[in-house]
Amino acid sequence: MNLLVTGGTGFIGSHTVVELLNNGDEVIIIDNLSNSKREVVDKIKEITKREAIFYEGDVRNKELLQSIFQKHKIDVVIHFAGYKAVGESVAKPLMYYDNNLISTLCLCEVMNEYKVKKMVFSSSATVYGNPKSLPIKEDFPLSTTNPYGETKLMIEKILKDLAHADKEWSIAILRYFNPIGAHESGLIGESPNGIPNNLMPYIVKVAIHELDHLNVFGNDYDTIDGTGVRDYIHVVDLAKGHLCAAKKVFNSHGVDAYNLGTGNGYSVLQMVKKFEEVNHVKVKYEITQRRAGDIAACYADPSYAYQQLGWKAEKTLDDMCRDSYHFIQKNN
Repeated sequence: MNLLVTGGTGFIGSHTVVELLNNGDEVIIIDNLSNSKREVVDKIKEITKREAIFYEGDVRNKELLQSIFQKHKIDVVIHFAGYKAVGESVAKPLMYYDNNLISTLCLCEVMNEYKVKKMVFSSSATVYGNPKSLPIKEDFPLSTTNPYGETKLMIEKILKDLAHADKEWSIAILRYFNPIGAHESGLIGESPNGIPNNLMPYIVKVAIHELDHLNVFGNDYDTIDGTGVRDYIHVVDLAKGHLCAAKKVFNSHGVDAYNLGTGNGYSVLQMVKKFEEVNHVKVKYEITQRRAGDIAACYADPSYAYQQLGWKAEKTLDDMCRDSYHFIQKNN
């Protein structure tokens, strides 16, 4: 297949490009490098011994998109491009609505124009809001607790409306839980600009003494130890889920949503303890007040993705902690 990957130098995007290239697919990346680095393209080549075509640019730039679709035969689009920090979205909602929604609308319009109607969309478990029960299934009610999640839910609605209006569209909506880890080579991983918004990169920066301590947002949730519980999934497992979803949309029509998670929930303090145990380091932490937009617990029922896509997570929590630390040690 020939695939266009928006946001393909980002954390999940880059690992997905590796899996696609290793599968023998042809890949074109568009990324504005707002939260990633140009050198990722070279590292992808180093890992796979194959080359992805790279365009530096914004998905909201319709002329650039049109030139890409004119120049290349594209079978499937995997759409990662978007801002993704919950806390930042609460502080800067307009920035999130502008970037995440407009980029998707531009992309869909250009795809329509060039009759490329197969998409895998990077959604999020945040669309389930504060779930009434656990584990979370795909048919649960959808709601959100922050603007980031709201943009994902709005885009899901846009894509569902599009697929219902035009039966030629084939769309897989992937609701991921909490991706962590890195490629085992240590060449690519999660390397956010500035202070991390996500748990694992924060733990890692404390472990290497780049930050003094981890802020744990609240210890009064109704969970095993009072700290937030999440379903952490290895980014390589997640990337492989996109490969399965791309094959699915290539050979089908309609729209469907799939949970990509492990089905297991771990608290923040359990994650800290596991990281210390696996990597033989200390991670200093302090309890602070709850963060706006956060919920107590969230973990998946991933059985539908296994039934429909033939996909399931295989890597362990030890793998996630080890690979995350290896990446930062190699690149610090």
